Amino acid sequence: MKILQRRVKSRTLTKSVVSGPIAQYQNLLWSRWLLLSPRDQLALGALMVFLLLFIGGYGGYSVHQAATDSKADYQEQVADYFWLRAQAGNIDSTMNTATAQDGVAMPPASSVNATLNSSGIDNAQVIAAGDAVQLSFNYPSQAIVSSALAQLEQQGWQFTQLSMQQDVVTKSIQVQATVTP
Repeated sequence: MKILQRRVKSRTLTKSVVSGPIAQYQNLLWSRWLLLSPRDQLALGALMVFLLLFIGGYGGYSVHQAATDSKADYQEQVADYFWLRAQAGNIDSTMNTATAQDGVAMPPASSVNATLNSSGIDNAQVIAAGDAVQLSFNYPSQAIVSSALAQLEQQGWQFTQLSMQQDVVTKSIQVQATVTP
């Protein structure tokens, strides 16, 4: 119990030590304020209001400007992120399978077949027809089909013919396409 009483006394002592000089300073300012003429009190009051408004306004403006700049930087970073994400197929070396393991260029049909295989489409029929490559396959997932076709476009293949149909019973997508480099 004595420990608690000592703590309470030390807290009140600390408050009086801190508040004592502040109270004396306030009393000194108030007494000097009262010694001023009414005209000087009015001028000093107007000056204090002006300074408070100026400092508050400038502070608010600088906080607003910093928030606007931060928002613009964030939006720029988000745009850069999505741009990089869209370019991932062009950057990722595993997506570009135009060369064989030993560095020799692969035939166009083999390159298209390798791209489809890397997408998960294993049973595609790929045939070289002059400069063009014809491909045909069935696959149950629209997302995988779209991803595979997008990878072909990212590798520089252009679709000259594209036919996609969905089987009503099995819901698999039948794709027939002709691509050129």
